[in-house]
Amino acid sequence: MSGFQSFIDKEGLCGKTDRILLGVSGGIDSVCMLHYFSTSGYSTGIAHCNFGLRGEESDQDEIFVRNLASEFDIPFFSVKFNTQEIAEKEGISIQMAARDLRYEWFEEIRKKYDYDYIAIAHNKDDVIETFLINLTRGSGLKGFTGIKPKSGKIIRPLLFSSRNDILTFICTNNLEFREDSSNNSVKYSRNLIRHELIPLFEKINPAFRETMIENISRLKESEEVYLDNIQSKKELIFKEENQKIIIDIEQLKLLHPLTTYLHEFLKPFGFSHTQISDIINSLDGISGKKFISLTHRLIKDRTELIIEEVSATHNRSFLINSKNDSIEHPVRLNITELKRSENYEISKDTNTGLFDSDFIEFPLTIRKWKSGDYFMPLGMKNLKKLSDFFIDEKLSISEKENTWILESENKIIWIIGKRIDDRFKITGKTTKILKINLI
Repeated sequence: MSGFQSFIDKEGLCGKTDRILLGVSGGIDSVCMLHYFSTSGYSTGIAHCNFGLRGEESDQDEIFVRNLASEFDIPFFSVKFNTQEIAEKEGISIQMAARDLRYEWFEEIRKKYDYDYIAIAHNKDDVIETFLINLTRGSGLKGFTGIKPKSGKIIRPLLFSSRNDILTFICTNNLEFREDSSNNSVKYSRNLIRHELIPLFEKINPAFRETMIENISRLKESEEVYLDNIQSKKELIFKEENQKIIIDIEQLKLLHPLTTYLHEFLKPFGFSHTQISDIINSLDGISGKKFISLTHRLIKDRTELIIEEVSATHNRSFLINSKNDSIEHPVRLNITELKRSENYEISKDTNTGLFDSDFIEFPLTIRKWKSGDYFMPLGMKNLKKLSDFFIDEKLSISEKENTWILESENKIIWIIGKRIDDRFKITGKTTKILKINLI
């Protein structure tokens, strides 16, 4: 138990007065984490995702975690996803879909209920397995430096502990937990590595796990040296002028390996590996070539690369504070609330958003879209990523740049001028209509 608090203090994960949202699946790791936090005097809540992948077993997991929350008398939040359907629609693995859905929903709950951090129950064995997964897939140095104890609002307070340590704690304290039957299936890469590959390594080196943790720690130190060098080179060839980043092409070309340097330089601006290769190929070409990420534009000038935000207001958000209001910036909107009459005719004009007023909470937020945004388009019953919606609508880059979204309580209610969210539409039960006109 002392190791838990010592690790939190050493890594600066959180303070005693912070409110912690615990991601609890019901498995051995998250149950252990719940007991650690609850007996250490922290203010916590439990968030549980039911991914609907194991039928009745998934539902029983949710019931088990709900009962745990009741036993510890702490808030409980749950959600159910049709994970397989979402994965097929997005063209990604079920594991990736579950991960994206989990973290997006956790953050939504954290913000809504004013939690300071989200705690995830990764342990030392997860670090080793992730290293080996990245090794098989191909990864830069960052992929070999382990799972970080703290990433933004995500904390991982069990990284001091191995899976065997956790099992010992659970058995010693006679704690109940749920067994996920899918953990035994080697059709998943992580399980194949856990059950077959690591035991093979342990035949060669019985202390393989301890050796790997030491290796990863050294790689992490190497990454720090690497990043220091990247930063020093960046400071030599970057300059800022009028909210633009200017890179001297001749100085850039002196760096080797150029692809690695440029990838690290441009990663914060959202440019892909393919774009970086194209940018390098353009360095000796004609001026005016443009490259655009979700947030930035890079222009190849005669002797310089110029990076600027796609728009001056791209990363800003704007508030609408009341039901009877109008705004002029960043777009012109007029907002009114109406009583629903029997013969009210619903407009099909995409410049008019009509919503069930009872489902809308103020203030509303207007902002630009970002990667990972999703909503439920009017007429659909499943969530859809905005990036896919834009593809379906055949929007050009400039049209995407100029698209604004409207949110209520961190949920998208309207892609302004294009489509409202089905969850906020007018129904037969609607008594008050919130009408928002794009002028």
